[in-house]
Amino acid sequence: MATIEECRAALEKLSENMRSADDDVRAATALDRSVTCHITDLDVTFAGRLQGGRIEVRDTLEGPPRDRAEIRLAMTGDDLVALVAGELNFAKAWGSGRIRLEAGLRDLFRLRKLL
Repeated sequence: MATIEECRAALEKLSENMRSADDDVRAATALDRSVTCHITDLDVTFAGRLQGGRIEVRDTLEGPPRDRAEIRLAMTGDDLVALVAGELNFAKAWGSGRIRLEAGLRDLFRLRKLL
């Protein structure tokens, strides 16, 4: 089972990957939105902001998200680590329910370029 530190490192790596991505992906992440990522098996939530093409984690909270972020992710720590390492396909994991992504319709259309 992935640790909190491994999950935080995976989110940092994801943020770096987004920042150095090609134009389509960079355009999809050029939002200014609140973000939460709930790690279900650790019952920890990383809360922050998607801004300037990167994710800035501002808080690590025990339990599920306290506030309703504009973009909400939920998954196990192992799935987060595997996703960022390229070992887990996001679209398949989302389609099968392993990863939950909730956002407004407009944001979902922009974020689909990441899939």
